[in-house]
Amino acid sequence: MQNLTPTTDLIPAARQEGDALLVAIRGEVDLHNSPELRAELFDLLGRTKAKRLILDMGQVPYMDSSALAVIVEALKKLTKAGGKVVLFSLQPRVRGLIEIARLTTVLGIAKDEREALTK
Repeated sequence: MQNLTPTTDLIPAARQEGDALLVAIRGEVDLHNSPELRAELFDLLGRTKAKRLILDMGQVPYMDSSALAVIVEALKKLTKAGGKVVLFSLQPRVRGLIEIARLTTVLGIAKDEREALTK
């Protein structure tokens, strides 16, 4: 396990376990800070060469379509390399947005970190 040092308040913790990059996201993610989230996620993915991106969404009470776009962009990048994106600890409002966007068919959804690591 390798702990990584994120550079933004949106990502309080990140670590690599094997081919998985585990990233905790904190706070509301919207049009104003989604570019910051994108930059940090893609920097971490570039540094680690991870095939699986596992996002802890437990501290994200709200996100908008710009945040979804960042997640989908990461999914596209990882899918090309045979990888995937898994989200866990979704709050009801965020889960609802993901369901409305019909992303549950392409994103892995888990209840906790342990389950997310097995997907």
